[in-house]
Amino acid sequence: MFLYEKQVVIVTGGGSGIGQTIAQFYANEGARVVIWDKEPNPPENTRRFFCKSREYISSDLIDITAPQDIVIGMEAILEKWGHIDVLINNAGLSIDKSVYDLPVEEWDYVLNTNLRGTFLCSREAAKMMRYNNGGCIVNISSTRALMSESHTEAYAASKGGILALTHAMAISLAADHITVNAISPGWIETYDYSHLKVSDHRQHPSGRVGKPEDIARACLYLTHPENDFITGTNLVIDGGMTRKMIYSD
Repeated sequence: MFLYEKQVVIVTGGGSGIGQTIAQFYANEGARVVIWDKEPNPPENTRRFFCKSREYISSDLIDITAPQDIVIGMEAILEKWGHIDVLINNAGLSIDKSVYDLPVEEWDYVLNTNLRGTFLCSREAAKMMRYNNGGCIVNISSTRALMSESHTEAYAASKGGILALTHAMAISLAADHITVNAISPGWIETYDYSHLKVSDHRQHPSGRVGKPEDIARACLYLTHPENDFITGTNLVIDGGMTRKMIYSD
């Protein structure tokens, strides 16, 4: 018996990076995983993995900045599977540009994708979860909601908004037995981990840079059926970096 046997899990931005690994972890646990991504197809390595999965997994072209795309996507899942159990709001992007030069159109694009998209996906999923004895929503935020590098205003604002949205929706959806939590990753290397420098790892109190698997395991934890006492929280996964005091020599 797998932990997520026949549960329906949506992972936005699941075609690559952290989202891809999250999707794989749920598939390993028997879930029916639906990947939403703007890219036409998941990468080949993801497709090969899914062919070996014991449960059905699909990939749909969904633009989460388009509300109607989200509604149509949710209705298609409901028609096919009859329910939605878990939503992982992972899709997001960043535009790093000086605050003096950032056009409002690019600001809106980041906010519409990261924050508004998270709200719209959560709202539409919750409409279906409440008629299926509840469900779980996990929003992928960032440590950039808590601390910043230069020229990340739009990204930081969107991720900070996701944290506020998380605790607000946790309260609003509690009566419908829907938990809503956030995860704030720090440095998670999604490319070639072997090319990282020793100093990259050593600066982390944990002694290493993060991996997508670290975030995927946290998603499984927060959506575990026995962890329904956890809601409205933000789980920071950054190897301790946001707790480290740094002074110049």
